[in-house]
Amino acid sequence: MSEWKSAKLGDIAEMCLGKMLDKEKNKGELQPYLANVNLRWGGFDLSNLSTMRFEESESERYGLESGDLVVCEGGEPGRCAIWRGEVPQMKIQKAIHRVRTNKNYSNEFVYYRFLLAGRSGELSKHFIGSTIKHLTGYSLKQVEFNYPPLAEQSRIAAVLSALDAKIELNNRINAELEGMAKLLYDYWFVQHDFPISAAQAAALGKPHLTGKPYRSSGCPMVFDPQLKREIPVGWEVKELADIANVTMGQSPPGNTYNEEGKGYLFFQGSTDFGWRFPTPRQFTTAPTRHAHKGSILLSVRAPVGTLNIAPEDCAIGRGLAALSSKTSHESFLLQVLQNLQSVFARRNGDGTTFGSINRDDLRTLKVTMPPDDELLKAYESAIGSTHQMIFNNHQQNQELAQLRDWLLPMLMNGQVRVDTTTT
Repeated sequence: MSEWKSAKLGDIAEMCLGKMLDKEKNKGELQPYLANVNLRWGGFDLSNLSTMRFEESESERYGLESGDLVVCEGGEPGRCAIWRGEVPQMKIQKAIHRVRTNKNYSNEFVYYRFLLAGRSGELSKHFIGSTIKHLTGYSLKQVEFNYPPLAEQSRIAAVLSALDAKIELNNRINAELEGMAKLLYDYWFVQHDFPISAAQAAALGKPHLTGKPYRSSGCPMVFDPQLKREIPVGWEVKELADIANVTMGQSPPGNTYNEEGKGYLFFQGSTDFGWRFPTPRQFTTAPTRHAHKGSILLSVRAPVGTLNIAPEDCAIGRGLAALSSKTSHESFLLQVLQNLQSVFARRNGDGTTFGSINRDDLRTLKVTMPPDDELLKAYESAIGSTHQMIFNNHQQNQELAQLRDWLLPMLMNGQVRVDTTTT
């Protein structure tokens, strides 16, 4: 620790605030830019990027290079991530700082030091504003941390980033697995091109259709007035409560939370699912509503529709509902909820303050069902192992995040040293 030296960010890095959004004054070509809403701790949400006009002369000033540290000026001041060149010609808007350290300092190390400072509240002394907090360019330059020599900075960052890289890899694997499960569900239960069984083919007087896709083979469909679309003959329209046990969350009474890990694991809402709180943030010693391990957790307010799987028996707050299949077809139920995302999106748009859905409305959502259990069993057989892999990856991510968060303060204060053979 004797080799560690204190330094202000303004003395070790070049930084720049992004461009003001002004449609009347801005000139040049339309190019994508990052705003506060696109920035997460350690990553970016690039699904809904906006554009503004940038002149060629502004590219160097407002452009991002791979390895740049991107820091929120407002919203959640100090929230930051390393840009990896995910989108070409990316720029930054005024609510975002770009930080480039000099050759003796590691941007990766600075990111993890910011992560620790953000979680401990250490950054708050640099914020201005009585209600809406900001981290101005001047204040950012005053942020002061202790730094070891560059080689040790790199080793520390490498250990932590390896954990984060594995978490990100698991997330990408899960996205692919979820896409596979959705593709088969859409093919069978939305397009109704499920494989025709031998019994169905015989009943149609066309045994040669066994194993062929139902709708594409010209099999009979009937218009359903509730759904206002066609469904296969013999299929039923049921309510979600007919196929799922639904438990609405309820927050424990009084001040029953603790940070020592005592009592039940507690989930309050969708922010507990990873993007803001990657590890469970609260426990309760007086749970009132429970979810069992493997139950589907659905956010029912702000926003509606975020899904996760309970990693163990847990308590749920009023921002969540827990659902489990009444017929042991958990994979089918999960895809039913995925397929209801358009309904949940309308709920999010209808709220005057924030979107929500109540118990009765959730229970009465419409689901189309085949006349017997055989197709559901076939889907479960095909997809069940896929969902188990997704669940296992989620659990591993929680364990990796807990390990990272345990190591973070010890590595950053020199209490734990990284062996030179580690990296």
